Amino acid sequence: MRATELYDRLNADFIKEGIKDVDWANRMPHLHKYLFPEFMQNGGMGLMCDFTNEVGKVYTTVFLSDRVLARLLSDDVSDAVLFSHHPTNWDLKDRNGNYAATEEYIAKLKERNISIYVLHHPLDNFGKFSTCGTLADKLKMRIEEPAFLYFGAYCGIVGTLDCKTTGELHDHYSQTVGHKTSLYQYGDERLKGEKIALCPGGGNDMFVVNEMTERNIGTLITGVTIVNDHSRETHEFEKANRINVLGGTHYSTEKYAPMEMCKYFNSLGLPSEFIEDEPDLFDL
Repeated sequence: MRATELYDRLNADFIKEGIKDVDWANRMPHLHKYLFPEFMQNGGMGLMCDFTNEVGKVYTTVFLSDRVLARLLSDDVSDAVLFSHHPTNWDLKDRNGNYAATEEYIAKLKERNISIYVLHHPLDNFGKFSTCGTLADKLKMRIEEPAFLYFGAYCGIVGTLDCKTTGELHDHYSQTVGHKTSLYQYGDERLKGEKIALCPGGGNDMFVVNEMTERNIGTLITGVTIVNDHSRETHEFEKANRINVLGGTHYSTEKYAPMEMCKYFNSLGLPSEFIEDEPDLFDL
């Protein structure tokens, strides 16, 4: 498939009017020589690195981590696209969260004619392939409505689960993502079919919990829950308002969207493969 045909299709299907992003290019000045001009102008949505004219295969990922890029380059492949949710790597402990991908790997992708296409907020926006929708499906939540409008994207949902207590939900969450999760028990342990909020990744934020209090929702399922300088105000608000918080790491709560995107690319006749990474339990 012609690369421009694929990019146009992705742009039309996912980058909806009103959705904006966070000016990712400013966070990676040493990579500017590799970045597609429009990516630098639109906040960091869509084609990030224009390195190929033809696409024979698509790889998908959550982050542009060294582990993922090394794994991709270990394949004997060229003329491909790496579809990523984030245009960055992630390390909260030592790098304060998002940070630029390693230039050495980006240069090697260019040599191999492997482009990078990014959907951050556009993939968070509620829909079939969204981060919130796919995580809710994995948890078997009954989705009532999208919620938490952020940069023009509905990045979460409100719904219900069959779990009767937060302890039962905590166990269910850990079993679903395949590793330990966190529980900050600030409110009532009993759920009794009450509405639950879900907002993956960095959803433990004031704009989310403020809306939760307006809706009288007392439990949040999210990704990053560590108490630090960025999140302390949110945790204090949750304590004061008796909001329970469960975390499953940034990676694990968002991975189901790029995994599901393989079906999208397959439907276009393009072989696709999700590249597994590792959750960072420091997020919890």
